[in-house]
Amino acid sequence: MSLTLDTYRLLGRSGLRVSPLALGTMTFGTDWGWGADTDDARNQFDTYVERGGNFIDTASVYTNGSSERLLGEFTRDNRESLVLATKYTMLRRPGDPNSGGNGRKSMIASVEASLRNLNTDYIDLFYLHAWDFTTPVEEILRGMDDLVRQGKVLYVAISDAPAWQVSRMQAIADLRGWSPLVALQIEYNLLERTGERDLIPMAKELGLGVIPWSPLASGVLTGKYTAADLESSAVASAEGDRKNVALAQGSLTARGLEIAEVVKQVAADLGKSPAQVALAWTLRNPAVTSPIIGARTPAQLEDNLGALDIEFDAAHLSRLDEASAIDLGFPHNMLARDMTRSVISGDLKIQARA
Repeated sequence: MSLTLDTYRLLGRSGLRVSPLALGTMTFGTDWGWGADTDDARNQFDTYVERGGNFIDTASVYTNGSSERLLGEFTRDNRESLVLATKYTMLRRPGDPNSGGNGRKSMIASVEASLRNLNTDYIDLFYLHAWDFTTPVEEILRGMDDLVRQGKVLYVAISDAPAWQVSRMQAIADLRGWSPLVALQIEYNLLERTGERDLIPMAKELGLGVIPWSPLASGVLTGKYTAADLESSAVASAEGDRKNVALAQGSLTARGLEIAEVVKQVAADLGKSPAQVALAWTLRNPAVTSPIIGARTPAQLEDNLGALDIEFDAAHLSRLDEASAIDLGFPHNMLARDMTRSVISGDLKIQARA
């Protein structure tokens, strides 16, 4: 059954309804040497919203703030009907250590700056962007809860953090009556499936909707890179061009190209594009709420939206899963062994109660 952008889904254990594909805006603005100029960004925004899309993802540091400022312009007339998500953590002023990190000072200042840039009174979904291994979890959670109580933030979430810290935070929030986390943003795609070990099962158990970033693995899964690109001397950084990003993220590798080739073959069988196949694969995981699409051009956005129409057969899924399979590691492998399972269950026949 195909989806549409207005086939809304509940986000985690909240009443917030979001589209099954989120519009990523890290590409809005050309400050990093690549990305969409104002006209192309506006075209993408309008296309997404006109088709019923309501879930927009940005961050305080995307394109040096241009992403948020552009969204502030684009959402002027329909702000209430949209779900705007932004993030804090990354250093906003070089040389000022408190302009980044997860502490309360960084959090509050970042929210205030985002509110100004987005030209809004509130943020629908506010993420901790990346774990800093420094700030006490109580400081983070209480700061987030204060923002919710003040009405500046409606829901809180977390991105790029260890599973055990996220589960600990959710337990503390529940016990103290603070605002719970409702979403977990992680890299998840056919090249990066290690979230299946602990992060994704944890999110499903604790009521966090999974929001995959880079579902196309920095463009590698579109099939546009070849072995020749691995021999390039491109500098791995967020600036310069998209190939640099792919190198920096560790997506552009020999293994990545092998998986991308299988994606291309499946796409050819289905009469679809590789990007559509890769996006549709992430949507099949029941824990996933809304992958983030990060198109640079209107044409790329149109192609990405076609992922909502794809239906796989068992053979195609098997090919994709086998090509991208990972070792779940300990204790998952041990617990899956027949001997272990039989010892745990005791080979008992349990009769269901009437």
